[in-house]
Amino acid sequence: MKRVAILISGSGSNMVALADSMTGDHPARPVLVLSNVATAGGIAKAQAMGIATAVVEHKPFGRDREAFEAALIETLDAARPDIICLAGFMRILTPTFINHYAGRMLNIHPSLLPKYKGLDTHARAIEAGDDEAGCSVHEVTAELDGGPILGQARVPILPGDTPDDLAARVLPMEHRLYPAVLARFATGDRTPVVLP
Repeated sequence: MKRVAILISGSGSNMVALADSMTGDHPARPVLVLSNVATAGGIAKAQAMGIATAVVEHKPFGRDREAFEAALIETLDAARPDIICLAGFMRILTPTFINHYAGRMLNIHPSLLPKYKGLDTHARAIEAGDDEAGCSVHEVTAELDGGPILGQARVPILPGDTPDDLAARVLPMEHRLYPAVLARFATGDRTPVVLP
C-alpha cells in the first residue's frame, strides 16, 4: 500500500477528491495533508476525514526558500510518503526539493500542457481563441509544469465563456482525472490517462 502526502495552499477540493478515492482496493492511502497556509480550508477538511495534517508556513522564512523547503522536507519525511501529490500548492519548488522526491511527485495543472504553463490558464486559453481547454496531471520536474504528462481531460470553451465559467467546467474534470492518474501511478504504471 503506497503512502501519499498531499500538499495544499487553499480549499483542498482536489485533495478531497484524491482522499475520497483512496479506499477499498485502491493501491494507496493518504497519510498526511500539509499546507503552507495555516488558514487553508483544506486542513479542516482533511482533519474531518481523519487524515493527519501539518502546517509549514512560508512567510516566517522570508525569501529563504531553501530553509522553508528544508522544513517542508523534514515534516514530509516524518510521514514516510511514497508519493507526493501537489494539489493547489501555490509555491514554486526548487530543484533541491524536487530532486529529493524525484519520480515520486505529481501535480495537477489547469491547462492542456504543454500549453499555458504557470498562472491565469483559463483566461489565456480564451484570449488565444482556443476551442477547448482542460487539465493535465504531470510528474514534477525542475521545469515548471514541464514534467512527463500522465493524464489529461478536455472540456469545450463555449462562446461568451469567462475565465470563471471555464474554471467551473474544468474543476470537476480535475476531480476525476487526478484520482485516476494516482491509482495508476501507485501501481508503477505511467501510461497516460485520457478522459473524454
